[in-house]
Order: sequence, then structure tokens, then C-alpha cells
Amino acid sequence: MPALLPYQQRWIEDDSQLKLLEKSRQIGMSWATAYALVRRQATPGMRLDAWVASRDEIQAKLFLNDCRKFAGVLDQAARTKGKSVLAENFRKSTNTLPFANGTQLHSLSSNPDAQAGKRGPRVLDEFALHANPQQLYAIAYPGITWGGQLEILSTHRGAQNYFNRLVVEARHGGNPKNFSLHRVTLQDALEQGLLKKLKSGLADDDPRRAMDNAAYYDFIRASCPDEETFAQEYMCVPTDESTAFLPWALIAACEYGESEFTSFDIARDKNSTREFFLGVDIGRVHDLTVFWLIERVGGVHFTRDVLCLDKQPFARQEELLWDRLALPGLRRACLDATGLGRQLAERAVERFGARKVEPVTFTAPIKEDLAFGLRHLFEKRALRIPAEKNIRADLRAIKKTATSAGNLRFAADRGPGGHADRFWALALAVHAAQQAGEQRYENSARLGVARAPREVYL
Repeated sequence: MPALLPYQQRWIEDDSQLKLLEKSRQIGMSWATAYALVRRQATPGMRLDAWVASRDEIQAKLFLNDCRKFAGVLDQAARTKGKSVLAENFRKSTNTLPFANGTQLHSLSSNPDAQAGKRGPRVLDEFALHANPQQLYAIAYPGITWGGQLEILSTHRGAQNYFNRLVVEARHGGNPKNFSLHRVTLQDALEQGLLKKLKSGLADDDPRRAMDNAAYYDFIRASCPDEETFAQEYMCVPTDESTAFLPWALIAACEYGESEFTSFDIARDKNSTREFFLGVDIGRVHDLTVFWLIERVGGVHFTRDVLCLDKQPFARQEELLWDRLALPGLRRACLDATGLGRQLAERAVERFGARKVEPVTFTAPIKEDLAFGLRHLFEKRALRIPAEKNIRADLRAIKKTATSAGNLRFAADRGPGGHADRFWALALAVHAAQQAGEQRYENSARLGVARAPREVYL
């Protein structure tokens, strides 16, 4: 048995049919779940296959790799006694692990329909991050009718997410589904030995080796884009959806899978048939300058590049802006011309022309148009953005409030990662695309991207 911390041990030894865990990030719970699943699946009397759904393809592979490692260790131990855990001469597959007892462990697509018609134990990893958690639960639950556990574990993604509804129902609503509820925050994990275990795998020169629990807690907290992110990702406190302009569900539905987004080489792109749009939010000392480049293909706006500059001189900002404005496929750019950005925007118009470059001065009505134009694309699922914590934090940072005169106000608190600069850069890029209209192509396959939104593998 691997060395387990108390909270991992409690989760593994819980044999309840329905298990629910709200957890901090990076505390080893998926790893512990993989061990427990392999140990149960290797039992000689097991007759049902097991099924695991992860939020994306990379996470699914990582989970199954952990399962393979544990299965290999158990198999070696069994063979010393003339027995075996793994099937003989099995072909290594990216999504199955066969056992000597005739059963298999399968990694499933995030599509809820993939759960249909399958019997046996279920693990729904990072449940709140799936595209439709409620539908996933509805289709997965009947699969344990003939035996096996249903294990749901996740960090939170907003108070309105179905995962949080299950947690609240189990904790405060009488627990009608009879879940065995577990909760492990970062503080809980540290108090039960997480840092000591972490240090055993760190390099000698890693600064975390010198930290105690309090210092490591502060280190993780300071590394988060904002307090909301820390509370949700590490302290099991779901965010309040009532104040955020963009709900978590809208953001998650438009994110690339973790292996799908790669920033392309701007300097080498010579394809004038592509349809690019650029948004630039200008900063210098307190805020970031953000260049956000999107490409429109078949009505879907794919993020191709996001560049954030911190305290860079205007000469360097101008150099990078010229590189992007010179792209053969760039149709239109919208530049923040408020305050510091005015001179840069004027010089861009002089060099590239008013048909390509539009200076935008932020006023309350213009911010409202930009914000709602961006949200409209999120609601249509006509946007793809990188799955990156600083981007999520900026998109979540914008709050919509009403002034005493009844006007709408869009604002964000300034934090270590800027002032929601990524939100406004993306909103400007979307505005550029909307102002330019849409040019349609008969064959978008030649552009190297899909015409339709991807099927989300979450």
C-alpha cells in the first residue's frame, strides 16, 4: 500500500455506495482514488468493469497512468505468490486497463452519453468542471444498479454548479440521496501531513523545502490571481454567481481542452486568407498591456495568441503591436485609447489606417457595449479561450453594478494580475470582429481548424 495521509485513508476505506468529496487542488485525492479503484478492481471476485470520467483528455490519461502504476506494483507482489493482477499479454491501451479476473478499467469521454448502457463502479473526477454535471450524474447513477460505488470528487466551480447543489443537499438538506460526504481544504491537508509528503519529492534547491505549513499556505495564497480563486480552488468555498458578470458555466463551456491551445508563430504567418481580429488593452505601471488575437472560422472565434506585458516601455509595446497589425490576415484591431493608450492608438491609425485600426475610449456606455458583446459570444458558445487560471480570474473579476442614477457600471478590483485587463482585451477583439462583419469561406478545413465548436472533453 502506498503511504497515505489520513484524509486519503478515510476516503479509500469508505465503502459507501455513493461518495462525494469537495476538495482542494493538488492534495493527492485523484491519486488516492486511482489506487483504491485498482485495489478493488483487482479483487478475484470482481465481475463488473469500472468506468472513469475525467474533465479532459490529458486528465483522463494521467488518472489511467496512475492506475497502471498501482496495478503494476500489485501485479509484481501477486506474482511472488504465483498469482497475477493484470491480464496476460494485454495490449497497452490509452483508455483501458485489463485485469486477470476478466474485468477492465475504462476511461470515458466527458460526454454524459458515454455513461449510458454501462454497468459497474463509477468515478467522476473533477465533476464540477464537466460541461453538464447534472446530466452526467443522471446518466452515470443508474450504472451502479447492479453493484459498485459511484465516487464524485471535485473542486468547486461556482455556487450554482450542480456539484455544489449536491454538497449543500447532503450537508444541509437532509441528504436524501444518502451520500457519504467528505471535505478536505488545503489547510486540512497541511495539518494532516501534506507538506512533509510533498517535500519528499522536491529537488534539494526547491524553496518550498524550507517552508513550514503557514509559509506554504501563504505561498499558495499569494500565487492565486485573486482571493476568490484561492477560496474556491483551495478552501472549498464556491464563488457567488450573483455578482459576477460571466458565470463559471459560460467560461468553462468555451475553454479549449488542456492539450488543444497552442499559441501560433505570428512572425511566420503569411496566409492572407485567414480572418484575424485583435484587441489591445493598454497598461504601463499598475496594469498589464494585453494583446488578444482571435481568428474567426465558420462563426466561431478561436483564440490564437494572448500576450501580457508587465511594466514594458512603450517602444517595446509599439514594436509588438506593429508585428500583429502587420499580419496579412488581420482584418481589424480595436485599441484602448483611454489615457496611456491614446498616443499608441493614434500612431497605429497613422501607420495602418482607420479601416484597420479603431481607437476605443472607455466610457460607461462603451464598456457596457463591449461587455455585453463579449457575453453574447460566450452564450452562443461561439468563442474558444485558453483554460488558464489568470484568464479565468480576469473574466470573473468584472462585476456589474448599478449607480445611484440607475446606470450600469462594469468594474473590477485591481489585483496582482492587473485590473481585468484580459477581459477588456478579449472584449475589444470581439468588438473588432463584430464591426468588421463576417467573411465566409467554402472550405475552412484548409485553415487547419474545425468549422463547428469542438465536442468538449471535460
